[in-house]
Amino acid sequence: MESLFDTINVRDLLSAEDISDPTSPLSAPDLRLLIQRLESQSLQIRSQVQSYLVSHRDDFARLFSVCNNAVSQTHEVSDDVVAILRLLSDRPIDAEVREVVAETKAKRQELKVKRELLGLVRTVVALNQRLESVREALRSGNFEFAAQGLKELKVALRVGEEDDREPLVYGLLRKEWSQCFEEIQEVLIKFMEKAVRFDGDLNQVEVKYHLEVENVDGVRLQTVMEAMDVVGILEYGLAKVADLTMKYVITPFVNHGRPLSFLEELHQESAVLKILPSSDSKVEYVDGEFLYLGVQLFIKFIYRSICFQKSSWIRCFGRLTWPRISELIISSFLSKVVPTDASKLPDFQKIIKCTSEFESALKDLKYISASDDRDNRLSNFTENVEVHFAFKKKTEILAKARNILLECDFSILQEYTSDGSIWKNDETSVQSSSHVVDLLFLSERCLVSIAAKQLMELVHQTLLDVCLSSTRVALEFYRTVRDAILLYEVVVPVKSNVLSASFYTFPEHWLRLPINDIQSFCDLYAVVVPVKLERQLNGINQVAVLMHNDCLYLSQEILGFAFEYRTDFPNSMKEHAVFVDLAPRFQLLAEEILQRQVHLVIYNLKEAIDGADGFQNTHQMQQFESAKFSIDQVVFILEKVHIIWEPLLLPSTYRKTMCTVLESVFSRIVRDILMLDDIAAEETLQLQRLVHLMLENLSSLFESLGPVEQNLHDFAAESLENSIPSIRKIQLLDMPLKSITASWESKELLSCGFTITEVVDFIKAIFTDSPLRKDCLWKIQNAGF
Repeated sequence: MESLFDTINVRDLLSAEDISDPTSPLSAPDLRLLIQRLESQSLQIRSQVQSYLVSHRDDFARLFSVCNNAVSQTHEVSDDVVAILRLLSDRPIDAEVREVVAETKAKRQELKVKRELLGLVRTVVALNQRLESVREALRSGNFEFAAQGLKELKVALRVGEEDDREPLVYGLLRKEWSQCFEEIQEVLIKFMEKAVRFDGDLNQVEVKYHLEVENVDGVRLQTVMEAMDVVGILEYGLAKVADLTMKYVITPFVNHGRPLSFLEELHQESAVLKILPSSDSKVEYVDGEFLYLGVQLFIKFIYRSICFQKSSWIRCFGRLTWPRISELIISSFLSKVVPTDASKLPDFQKIIKCTSEFESALKDLKYISASDDRDNRLSNFTENVEVHFAFKKKTEILAKARNILLECDFSILQEYTSDGSIWKNDETSVQSSSHVVDLLFLSERCLVSIAAKQLMELVHQTLLDVCLSSTRVALEFYRTVRDAILLYEVVVPVKSNVLSASFYTFPEHWLRLPINDIQSFCDLYAVVVPVKLERQLNGINQVAVLMHNDCLYLSQEILGFAFEYRTDFPNSMKEHAVFVDLAPRFQLLAEEILQRQVHLVIYNLKEAIDGADGFQNTHQMQQFESAKFSIDQVVFILEKVHIIWEPLLLPSTYRKTMCTVLESVFSRIVRDILMLDDIAAEETLQLQRLVHLMLENLSSLFESLGPVEQNLHDFAAESLENSIPSIRKIQLLDMPLKSITASWESKELLSCGFTITEVVDFIKAIFTDSPLRKDCLWKIQNAGF
């Protein structure tokens, strides 16, 4: 049958030669041949179709029967549809259907809500029953069950995850849960207090394995620990044990005057750890091995007896105690064995090794974390021993410097003040004396306080250590040197209080505080006004002069540090170690102290001269006695200053300062005399008498200002007249009127600093009006220069 559907190729019906050329037209014979062959082919196809239908007659009959049945059924369905449509058109059934559907939906929604409410009620009832079972377990001592129940209920009630939209009953259940949690926490803590007992009198720790509290007996300690772990209060439950451990065991063991040892006793119902004095009295915590072994034994006791060799429990105990234990070991042991000498640093390596092994053993017990570097507190401390050594050395140096300054009374031996030439000329006095020093850049010697000299010796020794130390230690020593020097500026003004109001200080008791940063003390030093020892502040005293010398000496020494030590400093410090900034502040401080004394002396001298009432009417006995008393006071003050200053101050400083004071005195006296007018001859004689008396009484002072063989009454020393110009003006009282006129005409008085007004006023004041005076005044006023 498949061959009937094959395609008939017309070319196959023609001969081959007739179609050799596809483009050539067919001839009539070819067309007739083609028709004949097509007819033959058609008859053949018909015959085949007929044969196929005859052979498959039954199949075609069944096919036609099926088709007939399908058509019949289609007509029946059509009739039914027509009947339904006719029925629908007569009654509105669609509205009733919609009502039924809506009612069904509402019933289903109501059923769903009731089922959810029923589920909620069942859940609430189950949770409440679970809470009741927890309470019952708690009352009966079944803590493991109660703890597990609380843990599950915490998740079910979403404790800590409250939502405003949830049912109110959940809040009530959470409240019930909280009450149960507090009850089990209270009970478990009581059991822990009963389980672990610290006896301070017997020096022992007792751990009971079977416990009884409030008629609940037979509870094992391990059960209590597990319950606390499940509930999440293990750290809270061990907190008191940790506190008592530090109080009764660790602190006495570490801080005890002599080493202690532990004795462990194991019983069926308990374990006891006794703290006993070491049997070997020679054992000491020198390298820490015995100390670390004792702490490790105690932690192992806790690990076995309380934590039952459970790593999470001992880790919890470690978090509670290790920070305090490590801090105690550092403060009571490691910080005290830090070497005080750089040469002993290698000996510290054994302590570093023991410390590392100790922490490794604790890591094996899981007492401290193996991954958290913060738990390596002891190793971190020992590995930074250079820093701790430097800090400890710094503290010792600054404490020593502070004590030197606080203990010094700024007194000086009489042998130094009675004859200054002894120490100024003796070549060996610098080494043998505690007060004599050489000034590096002035080529002179001066007297300083014991404190200043000892402080500088300490500074020099520290700078030598800087040259011999590593960079880290050297840097700390360098800062220590700066702080020690600045400490003088902080302590001494507070102790002596001889500075002016432009310098400030703080309460003296602050100096007793631990020294951490003297630089910050110096900053504070500049904001608080001095209030102590006002008598010394407002008096002429030896302490102030000695302080001036101290500051001058310190500034000179500071300037020499760079030349003496910088080349030997560690290379990394050579460009950064600076001292020169400290020298000017001490130089200024020295000048401030000296100027304060000068101003104080001048003020006292002016007050004494004010008592002379301008030297008026000295021919009267009462006025003369008053003027004489004032001159005596001036001489007394100057002699006192002479006695204090000459032995202590540098010769150049003494001469300059004393000349300043004398110039202020003589200029004031000259100014008062120049204010007089036409005094009587007797009054002039009395003035000359007073001046001669003053100069005679000051002879020893003038000797200290110049060569001994100098004629002091003639004032011939040109250098002294240049330093005290008013001396020449005083000399005019002894000169006749013609000599004064001749000295002016020869410009001698002019070269001494006199002005024409001063000379004229002096002549008018001293000499009475006469033709000679008028003639001399005319010559002076018309001298032509």
